[in-house]
Amino acid sequence: MNSYGKIFRITTFGESHGTAVGVVIDGCPSGLVIDMDFVQAELDRRRPGQSKITTQRQEGDKIEVLSGIFEGKTQGVPITLAVWNEDQRSKDYSHIADKFRPSHADYTYQMKYGTRDYRGGGRSSARETLARVAAGAIAKQFLATLGVRITAYVSQVGDIQLGEDYSEFDFNEIENNIVRCPLPTVAEQMIRLIDETRKNRDTIGGVVTCIIEGTPVGLGEPVFDKLHAELGKAMLSINAVKGFEYGSGFNGVKMYGSQHNDIFYTTEDGIVKTKTNYSGGIQGGISNGEDIYFRVAFKPVATIMQDQESINTEGEIVTVSGKGRHDPCVVPRAVPIVEAMAALVLADFYLRNKVVKEQKG
Repeated sequence: MNSYGKIFRITTFGESHGTAVGVVIDGCPSGLVIDMDFVQAELDRRRPGQSKITTQRQEGDKIEVLSGIFEGKTQGVPITLAVWNEDQRSKDYSHIADKFRPSHADYTYQMKYGTRDYRGGGRSSARETLARVAAGAIAKQFLATLGVRITAYVSQVGDIQLGEDYSEFDFNEIENNIVRCPLPTVAEQMIRLIDETRKNRDTIGGVVTCIIEGTPVGLGEPVFDKLHAELGKAMLSINAVKGFEYGSGFNGVKMYGSQHNDIFYTTEDGIVKTKTNYSGGIQGGISNGEDIYFRVAFKPVATIMQDQESINTEGEIVTVSGKGRHDPCVVPRAVPIVEAMAALVLADFYLRNKVVKEQKG
């Protein structure tokens, strides 16, 4: 339950209010030049306290390399990365030590394990995702050597949404606003909605869209390990995710097959392409070389600054009061998490495909 991947494999460790959160990466090829400033920059995109529309918990999230990287290169041995927790306020959670917060993992963890770390949710806390972002930053650097580029952005907050044609947007605009939306005018609307929601002591959900460019043909398996299925599994493992769709997704049901089929053609350079890409870059569970694109839906953050009715460990009706520092909307900080999980999936499938090709000689 704490590991992901078959060849490029990660194991995350640590709790929200523990000493540290980190990751062990196994299977990363040796000799890969690693830019730790890039890894830190990715963590900075995810860290709390970065703007008025995110949690005000102040964590520097400074990454440390404990093993596996020497003189700036991977050594072909496990890479261990860790971030030491700095700004825990465990007292913020003492009032729910024996209470089950609505729509949290409190009840299910207690029933499954017979115990739980109520301080920020322990392993169920979204703070665990910083380990994924750190590992994803290593995977991204590996994929960059293959010409693969992964870009995610916020495409919807509440009922404010962008159009679905990502080719219309300037990806350079994504990091120019605090909500990480590529269209500045829509970004301002989203920011206002999130800020109003925060002032109302409530939360709101949203959607992150992700584009993967430069994927080689042939990644994925035709039956259970389909590429889109593994991407879906990876995205649905992220805290607060409630939905995943790729390519035409649910909108595809409105089309006829004659409209939806992606027609093949060959370019002047002899490259096989498709005239449309409703398949989302994946056909039969295997990448076809076109852009892979998908959308990930995030629910409103479960912790709200309002009193709610619930029960305690004795089954008695109690009032749960929201306290602490929490995001009014998770999607701005979820963008690098989505990118990281996509990178981990692609890196693992590339290495799996490489092994198959080598075995065939």
